Amino acid sequence: MDLAMLKAFKPTEYSEAADGYRSTSDMASAAKDRIEHQIAVAMRNSLKGEAATAAIMQLGELGKNFHYIQVECGLVSTALEAFSYEVGAAKVKLDSALDGAQAAALTVHADGSVSYPAGGEKDTDGKIPDGGTVSGLTDGTAAAVGRQAANFDPNPHHRLAQDYADQIAAALKEATEADEKWAPKLRALKADDDLTVSDRDWADASSDSSGVRDAGKKYLDSLPQPPKEGSPEENAEWWKRLSPEEQSAWVSMRPDAMGALNGLPATVRDEANRMVFDETRAQLRIELDSIPKPPANEWTWITAGPYPSKVHTDEWMDWYKQYGDRSEQLKQTLTGMGYIQDRFNRTGEGGLPEAYLLGFDPTGLDDGKVILANGNPDEADHVAVYVPGTHAGLEKIGEGDDHGDLGRGETLWAESSKLAPGQNVSTITWLDYNAPDSIVPQASSGKYAEEGGPRLYDFLQGSRAAHEELSGNSAHTTVLGHSYGSTVVGVSAQSGSWRDSEAVDDYMFAGSPGVQADRAADLGVGADHVWAMGGPGDDQFVRQGGRLMGLGDNSIIPTDESFGGNVMKSDSGGHSGFWDTDGHNASLSLENQARVIAGRYGDVVLDD
Repeated sequence: MDLAMLKAFKPTEYSEAADGYRSTSDMASAAKDRIEHQIAVAMRNSLKGEAATAAIMQLGELGKNFHYIQVECGLVSTALEAFSYEVGAAKVKLDSALDGAQAAALTVHADGSVSYPAGGEKDTDGKIPDGGTVSGLTDGTAAAVGRQAANFDPNPHHRLAQDYADQIAAALKEATEADEKWAPKLRALKADDDLTVSDRDWADASSDSSGVRDAGKKYLDSLPQPPKEGSPEENAEWWKRLSPEEQSAWVSMRPDAMGALNGLPATVRDEANRMVFDETRAQLRIELDSIPKPPANEWTWITAGPYPSKVHTDEWMDWYKQYGDRSEQLKQTLTGMGYIQDRFNRTGEGGLPEAYLLGFDPTGLDDGKVILANGNPDEADHVAVYVPGTHAGLEKIGEGDDHGDLGRGETLWAESSKLAPGQNVSTITWLDYNAPDSIVPQASSGKYAEEGGPRLYDFLQGSRAAHEELSGNSAHTTVLGHSYGSTVVGVSAQSGSWRDSEAVDDYMFAGSPGVQADRAADLGVGADHVWAMGGPGDDQFVRQGGRLMGLGDNSIIPTDESFGGNVMKSDSGGHSGFWDTDGHNASLSLENQARVIAGRYGDVVLDD
């Protein structure tokens, strides 16, 4: 970039272009939402048959296209803003140098060199020191030599000209470097000229995002930064103070961080996490496809002793040693992501509201993490947070005909909504901790709850802060822990100060082995707002096992009368039957939970 180009550069033109791309991104987002949450839902609920199914699938693909447009246009907008910022900063330096040179009666030439007139005191021959022309120097050593030469010149204009020439050269160098850096990045943001958004396209989008993030570090660093180890309230205040351009830049360049930041609006976290979700799924699919297929001859027979034995072939074992573990890991992660996508696709079925992906990290902790809401919790009158227990994980988050732990959140939403007519209900499946994978020894230890409890506490504070920012008040919030999840909830309830307990109104425990407290009053919401239920058989085994292992303080668990909470009547047939229905009618266990979530305390049936 030469002097004339930088002098004529208008940052506002690039900012205006960025605004245009940002508007296009917003329009694509709105189109995606309308397709997925209105048109497809209406078709799904009113039309049946192969043609309707095919049409709904095509609408799903169209929604993906709009999502891709949203992401890519957001990146282009941010890239243009970053380019404008960097070249604009160089232009400010150039304009300052040009103004200074003009005021000093120096002449700046088209190549950036600066001429200075004769001047200074006459020498012994009565001659005034000559003028001259200097070029700018950007190399540190050369610049030092140039300044030294100018200092020895009796013409005072020489040093001034050298200073301005160096400033001009530095500005041109910065502008040129920015231009050379951003030109290929912007060219890379060109999409394929077809109508299919493939895994390769999403993988390219992930690469584009990384490229823009790396190249735009200087721009991102210039923006207001998230509070270091900020509280959810501080995070919410930081986000509110950002301009729309700044908010867009943070989501485009750091979707992983924004999707995980407690205190941000649910809509923002959902948008950021869905970007990570689609890009990650594409990358994992491509990696899985790149792994060679296992040998067809997996098994063989050998004779060792009196009977033949079936064993893996040497070829298969060689394949497994090289690829087996990673292949299985990829398949499990993609299976879990398939469950999440299935929940997205089922929006509208039976009135099921839009899903909000409030947390997603397939590599987070040991089993991946997911936080998924039914309905927007920031707009809800009643919010319920369900925390699953032992054996929970991303790869089985929606497993089974009842859709697993995601399905339990849906069931709670459906039953609670019936009891709160005219009000909004949001239920959240919160799996943001490393759930134990075994009863013994993992679930007999409190360490998993000690890690997960503070994470849950921060999430709840963030949910409250985001709700208050949008709605001006707090939602009636119930936190429900099942099995070991109740231990996590118990630790969470005791993680903060008493003044922070207002983020939760009620605690519920189903099949709890203990909550690391021996009194309901220790949980901060008042003993009359602590609820527990149990079941026979294996549930009784879990609860009594927790008592013996010390998950409850002084061997006391929530269903004990001495705990001091409300013990609800339960008709669960075992440890996992608290959300059973017969297809139409809810069980008493489920109804009791819904009554607490909806604030219908007087209707809760207590145990005799």
